[in-house]
Amino acid sequence: MRATTDGAGPTDAEAPGGSRRRIAERDDRTPVEPRDYRTAFASAPAALALLDREGLVVLANTAFAALIGGEPEALRARPAADLLDLSCDRRAWHAYHEVLHGRRSRFRCTRRLKHTDGSVLWAEVTVAPLAGRPGVVLSVTDVGERRELRARLRHLQMHDAVTLLPNRALFFERLTAALESSAYDHGSTGRIGLCYLDLDGFKAINDTLGHRVGDRLLAAVAGRLTECTGPDGHLVARLGGDEFAVLVEESTGTEQVTSVAATVLAALQRPFDLDGQRLSVSASIGVVERAVAGTSATGLMQAADTTLYWAKEDGKARWTLFDPERNAHRVTRQALASTLRPAVERGEFALEYQPLVGLADGVTRGVEALVRWNHPEFGTLTPNRFVGIAEEDGSIVQLGRWVLRTACRQARQWQRDHPGAPPLFVSVNVAVRQVWDSDLVADVAEILAETGLAPRLLQLELTESAVMGSAGRPLQALQALSDMGVQIAIDDFGTGYSNLAYLSRLPVSVLKLDGSFVRGFQDEAHPNPADETIVEAMVQLAHRLGLTVTAECVETSGQAARLRRIGCDTGQGWLYSRAVPPDRIGELISAPLSA
Repeated sequence: MRATTDGAGPTDAEAPGGSRRRIAERDDRTPVEPRDYRTAFASAPAALALLDREGLVVLANTAFAALIGGEPEALRARPAADLLDLSCDRRAWHAYHEVLHGRRSRFRCTRRLKHTDGSVLWAEVTVAPLAGRPGVVLSVTDVGERRELRARLRHLQMHDAVTLLPNRALFFERLTAALESSAYDHGSTGRIGLCYLDLDGFKAINDTLGHRVGDRLLAAVAGRLTECTGPDGHLVARLGGDEFAVLVEESTGTEQVTSVAATVLAALQRPFDLDGQRLSVSASIGVVERAVAGTSATGLMQAADTTLYWAKEDGKARWTLFDPERNAHRVTRQALASTLRPAVERGEFALEYQPLVGLADGVTRGVEALVRWNHPEFGTLTPNRFVGIAEEDGSIVQLGRWVLRTACRQARQWQRDHPGAPPLFVSVNVAVRQVWDSDLVADVAEILAETGLAPRLLQLELTESAVMGSAGRPLQALQALSDMGVQIAIDDFGTGYSNLAYLSRLPVSVLKLDGSFVRGFQDEAHPNPADETIVEAMVQLAHRLGLTVTAECVETSGQAARLRRIGCDTGQGWLYSRAVPPDRIGELISAPLSA
């Protein structure tokens, strides 16, 4: 048991709450006077001021006075709004008055303040009501260093490390701001321009010389771009990889922006010397110039990207101006590409037939099957609108098989409908990809067996460039089809390789002369002897090789007469008939077509 003195209870230190009572007693003995608060307020390192409900300074401390410039006493009764320039911003002014009149708990803003000595600082101003009495307390904090650090971080975030140019984020920020400001500024030209460029062959430099050299080249390119566009105030940015952009705000028209593109192109075509290493590079530039109204940043960039692709496609090392009509064609092409395969399954295609007529007697010997796409949005489309797309995406195999089956079935039906007339052969166009991506020989054999059409009544047309370049599998397929009895024709002959020695070794039975030769016969009053000599030579050569010759694009009786005179076998063209539905062909089977 612990001993106590004189039977007394626990000491103050031991008694519960004893220490707190003694401190309280001491506090009671030395109360804090109002002047102590004033002293603390006056000597506080934070810049503070007390304001009345009118916003006039009642009391300011030394730090506040030093920040503003002057002595604390001299600031009394001065409007704080004037000292801190709070009236320059309507929203800030309204919020400040809301706090003064007790309708808002706090207001904070950042202001650029000018000291009496001429120096400028950035300060954060906070205004809050005083607890339990009228008036507000105002504090001002110097945030210059914080803003400077934030600005440095933003600069690093918004600029490319390799070229030191504005990066993609800053470019889009400036582009969006330019579009918005021009839309509301009555003194603006209301137009904007963009040069979007890509370096030709940069990947090869990167791959062969390394990324270090590639980065140095990019930095040198950035320097050239800044030199040739910087004086005009145009924003130059690196958007990523070897892609750069020059933004022409307040454009005065297409001529100005294309002039910028031409200057950039010329600047980049000069060789670059990188520490003794001489490199040459060119650029492809997509140029877009348009009114700000109705333009978005995304739309402008899409147009620029499309135009840059055109510049590459047109041969590189050039600038290309955005063409709305060309773009509409591209959009339509994309729309067709996305719906082509399903269209075959939906039965949107149909065949029309154009007669192939004997020039000697005007009798229809055969027909060429021409596919049409009855598109629900674009109407009836001819093959030149979609066959190229079908070849690119491979749907030509499916479409070609449908055309072949439909044409053979129709030719067989004409035979049944006109048993007493000589049967017509049907000519079907075949793409090289059909030979590579499918078993064309098996498809033809299956379709002939299914429809009952004799092989000699089927003619397959391939373009001259496709046939002349045939080797391996394509050549084997053509030989197998010829052995089967199918006729092989070279379409558009005379426009491609015209390798006559190779022609003699191909399993070909028909040459179809390109229409450009026949169009040379149009001036019947003053015929060109050279045209006729060339065609006559080709016809004679074909006949000596055992081939027949068909002339395309026969439009006048004069052309037909000249072709007949030089020995051409059959003709095809509007003189005889345009491509027509299958029921119209029945009318032509027995009736000769006069020329």
